[in-house]
Amino acid sequence: MRIVDVNEFYSPTGGGVRSYLDRKMAILSELGHQQIVIAPGREDRVDERPGGARIHYVKSPGIPFDSNYGMFWDAAPIHALLDHYQPDVVENVAPWRSAAIVAGWRGSALRSWFMHNDNMEAYPKRWFGRIASESTIERAFGWYDRHMARCLERFDTVVTNGPLLTQQLTARGLRVDATMTLGIEREHFSPELRSPSLRAAMLAQCGLPEDAHLLIGIGRHHAEKRWPMVIDAVRRAGTRLPIGLMLLGLGPDTRTLERHIADSPHVRMFQPIFHRGQLASIMASADAFIHGCSNETFGLVASEALASGLPLILPDRGGAAAVGRPAFSELYRSGDGYDCARAIVALLSRDQPLLRRAAVVAARKVWSDREHAHALVAHYQALIDARRSASRSA
Repeated sequence: MRIVDVNEFYSPTGGGVRSYLDRKMAILSELGHQQIVIAPGREDRVDERPGGARIHYVKSPGIPFDSNYGMFWDAAPIHALLDHYQPDVVENVAPWRSAAIVAGWRGSALRSWFMHNDNMEAYPKRWFGRIASESTIERAFGWYDRHMARCLERFDTVVTNGPLLTQQLTARGLRVDATMTLGIEREHFSPELRSPSLRAAMLAQCGLPEDAHLLIGIGRHHAEKRWPMVIDAVRRAGTRLPIGLMLLGLGPDTRTLERHIADSPHVRMFQPIFHRGQLASIMASADAFIHGCSNETFGLVASEALASGLPLILPDRGGAAAVGRPAFSELYRSGDGYDCARAIVALLSRDQPLLRRAAVVAARKVWSDREHAHALVAHYQALIDARRSASRSA
């Protein structure tokens, strides 16, 4: 099977979507399939991957508020590439220009809309959640759901990346045909990678001794991640306990965050680590994972932290919250820095070895990325077979 993903969310410096697709390409190649990604780029070029997988960048305008990403504009080069590749399945992920481009292509491939996010949760509810109820916001932005419903009608199947997103969309009357829960790379992330010497070195980077607590946060520097709130919460909790915070990431808010931590001797920022083994060792060597984003639809990085044996400090909304359980987590009111500080102190005051054991046990139940890939291909194949059967009997 050849799957071509027309993806405005893919960037070589991106976050979860990039990680998901890089891994998906490798797995599908091993299974005898081919995954090709058509992505916006600063120039036309092809990035070849093992097993016939590739990223085909199409020169496209950038997004003014985030230089990591671009947006398709002209349909002609995308349609030409789809004609060239002749996929069995063509995927779309964004409700912007790519949706119309994929729907307007004249090819016969199965069209799939793979949902990675919900813009109603990501933007209006985050922007106006403090001044209006969810139902009021949904009514005010009902035009967006009506737009989405019209777009989805032109696709053969609508797939979400997990049960939370399915629940959010169907509650607003939007169509979902299948839930394909994402998975993690179990072969990389493990509590056994924990290194006391690495932990001590990271605490030293934060200006703290080995008997302090080390938190780690991972994600793009973007407003929706709420890193300033997390940083302020760690500062408040630090008046009660010695706590260091390491943040891994980059993004449009990097400069702002650098200024924000200027007077924080125990908070350090580092660039993203793309080597999975190195990242896994760093994660396993922290004491707890902390997260600020409440509008993600699947808690991928929280699941990776859990698989590394880390207790979790999470907002009470979004995909990350769905990962947390009382045995190994503390939840706080989304967007509330004071309650986040309370959760930090509460978690670090608990029995740490017991917390880590509970996290290790829970991680065994998390889906792997291979299980996800198998399920997705099986879903597409069943639809293709049904279409062929209907064509023969017509």
